[in-house]
Amino acid sequence: MTSEKTLSGKVLVDIYKSSVRAEMYLYVNRDEALKRVPEALLSRFGKPVKVMTIPLHEQRPLARADIATVLAALKAQGFYLQMPPAEDEPPLKPGRD
Repeated sequence: MTSEKTLSGKVLVDIYKSSVRAEMYLYVNRDEALKRVPEALLSRFGKPVKVMTIPLHEQRPLARADIATVLAALKAQGFYLQMPPAEDEPPLKPGRD
């Protein structure tokens, strides 16, 4: 397996947005890219559009996902799918990660 960590225990992650569904994002280990994402998921996700690369670590808060859950999914399956918020979820406040 390739190295998925950078210095200080951080995981370098590429984040892609869905081209077919607003606010759906796919987090993947940067060194593995989309290799471990199932073809069935990619076909429903649409064309992945890269939005950023960030280092993740246990102390980094995320706006709509639990960091421990994201890191565990990245380690176990090589990706994490962030679904759009529920209809009754309040909008994000400006300035949140």
